[in-house]
Order: sequence, then structure tokens, then C-alpha cells
Amino acid sequence: MIELVSEAVALTEAERAGITAAAEAALAYERKKGDLCVMVDTPERIRTLNRDFRHVDRVTDVLTFPAWEGEDPLGGDGYLGDIMICYDRAKEQAEEYGHSLSRELAFLTVHGVLHLLGYDHMTGPEERVMRERQTAILNGMGVTRE
Repeated sequence: MIELVSEAVALTEAERAGITAAAEAALAYERKKGDLCVMVDTPERIRTLNRDFRHVDRVTDVLTFPAWEGEDPLGGDGYLGDIMICYDRAKEQAEEYGHSLSRELAFLTVHGVLHLLGYDHMTGPEERVMRERQTAILNGMGVTRE
């Protein structure tokens, strides 16, 4: 199950559907099942969470909070964790990169799901693997850079 929460941000039905579809596509591509929550929130809330959990006092585009520890992201009850997306940063980045907001929201969702599945981008090889998967998932959805 994919839960989408956006209490402080008024998402359109198309944005809601796109975020849900991106999460489902990422799980399907990785051949994984599990539950997760995607929360779309304000810069203030994202900054607070980034400061409190990562000790970085600034707004960021996406944060992930895996529900697992150790080697197996699907250990335990199958709950993968939470993804927090900053709607305002997504809008800014869509403009900056010259593509649609729906594409940026899909990208951030896929990026977050991959983190919940244990992928990271701290080293060059990890970043290449994650980038290749993100591109394949988005292309498979027909979501390309416009």
C-alpha cells in the first residue's frame, strides 16, 4: 500500500496520481513489494526534519526515513518507510531543469523509493547505479525530460 499525505500542500489529482504511479513503478521495476508513505510538505517542515534528523539546517528536496535496519529493507512487517518531498523545492527544480512539475515529483518519488530499498549515491559507482535505475523507471513510465 502506498499512502499519500499532503495536509499542508494542495496537490492536484494529477499530481497525486503521478506520485502514486511513480512509487508503484519503482517497486515494480525492483520486483519488490512493501508499504510506504509519501508526504508532500512545506519548506519549513522539511527544513526542520532535515535539521533534526540529518543535522543539516537547510531545505532539501526529498528526505527518506527507512523503517528497516541492517541488510534487508523488507525485513519485519514489510513497511519500507516514509518519503518526504518538499513541494516548493520540486517546483523550483522543475523550472531550473526546464521540465514539468509532474516529472520532478515523479523523479523525487522514485529517488525516495530507491533509498527506502537500500540504494544510495554516496560514491561514484553507487550514484551511477541509482541514476541508471531512476532513468529506467521514469522512461518506463513515459516520464522523460521534456
